[in-house]
Amino acid sequence: MIEEIQKRPFVRPLFLWITGILCYAFLPTSLLLYVLGVLSALLFLFLGFSWGRGHAELRYDSRWIWGAIVSVLIVCLAVEVCWYSDRRIALVNEPDSSLDLLASEAQYSLVNTFDRLRLSDEEKSILATLTLGYKKAMSRETKRRFSLAGVSHILAVSGFHVAVICGFLSFFCSFMPRWGIGRWVRYIILVGSLWGFVFITGLAPSAVRAALMLSLYLTGRALRRVTDGYNTLAAAAFCMLAYNPYYLFDVGFQLSYLAVFFILFLVPRFKEWIVVRNPLLAMPWEWITVSIAAQIGTALLCFYYFGQFSTVFLFTNLPVTLLAMFLIPFAFLWLGYPVDFYGYDWIQKIVEGLVHSMVRVVDVFSALPYATITGRFSFFEMLGGYGFLVLCLIYMKIREPKVLLAALTLLLIISVKILIELFLIAGN
Repeated sequence: MIEEIQKRPFVRPLFLWITGILCYAFLPTSLLLYVLGVLSALLFLFLGFSWGRGHAELRYDSRWIWGAIVSVLIVCLAVEVCWYSDRRIALVNEPDSSLDLLASEAQYSLVNTFDRLRLSDEEKSILATLTLGYKKAMSRETKRRFSLAGVSHILAVSGFHVAVICGFLSFFCSFMPRWGIGRWVRYIILVGSLWGFVFITGLAPSAVRAALMLSLYLTGRALRRVTDGYNTLAAAAFCMLAYNPYYLFDVGFQLSYLAVFFILFLVPRFKEWIVVRNPLLAMPWEWITVSIAAQIGTALLCFYYFGQFSTVFLFTNLPVTLLAMFLIPFAFLWLGYPVDFYGYDWIQKIVEGLVHSMVRVVDVFSALPYATITGRFSFFEMLGGYGFLVLCLIYMKIREPKVLLAALTLLLIISVKILIELFLIAGN
């Protein structure tokens, strides 16, 4: 596993940056500054002593010295950024930046355009949330039905939405040559349009994450470099946390990155276990594997935050995802299409029909008995559950019996704790 981390240069800085954020969040500021100051002083004293004796050259065998110094500097910088963010929010009455406010204004102006559609208020709120990330008009009952159906993630502008937009833009740019100046014009159009989409959706953390990852991927392709999903994910997370360290405590940020990580790890293994060669079944099977991997990665967090988990997600994700894949580009085409041009009414009918169909699917599956499992995990149970999952993933990678034993031991501890709590509740 150490070798795998070393292959991805953004993973270690990300872990160190998160360490600094957690230290600032959970340790007293005075104690934290004292510990970091003493640690920095000891490192620099050791460096000066080693340099004076001629042992601190930039040699491979002394790389741990420089690694320790850089690690302390990254943690200190993360603490400083957190402190600056606190001061900025405390000094300014409105915590949102001017860019966030401008994005909200653009988002609101586009939301008002949906009033021209022959849809109910509930359907308009679903369309506004799905395409523009505008959630203020959506009722709690509508959110509950999407959650019961296991497709609440479709309402959060994330990697799926960004991928759909990028896919359709790539289709329209497919006539451009893939070499010379055409390659760079195509790259600029795709990246610029992606960030324009993220801007009008209000700069949601999940959308920013997806756009960062896809921008890094497209940049690597444009430079003809081999891209790595884990390194791209770590780079996107590091950039977001460097901009705003408190994204780490955002539920959407946590769910988004956990889902993508488990998708990157589990989907290739699912495809190895069950090989589907029929092209008509390959795409549905891929959607199913992505859905299962994302649900595995986010189930524990959903129990911790929301206290429920859908049992019908496998049946609803395929039709709802298919409908959303067409609804998102047609909705933006309708928004940008001139009202007086031929075909405007047809595009509007397509958008309205897709919204009606999506709402119908969600209503049918959310009304089924036992559509969801309820229950709430404590922080310890959630953390232990993810520890068990991580150990299982490590075992799948290296096949070391000791790792499997550690995973089973952790699962036993969590199970005993839950059983004791159930006995205590039954006794009362």
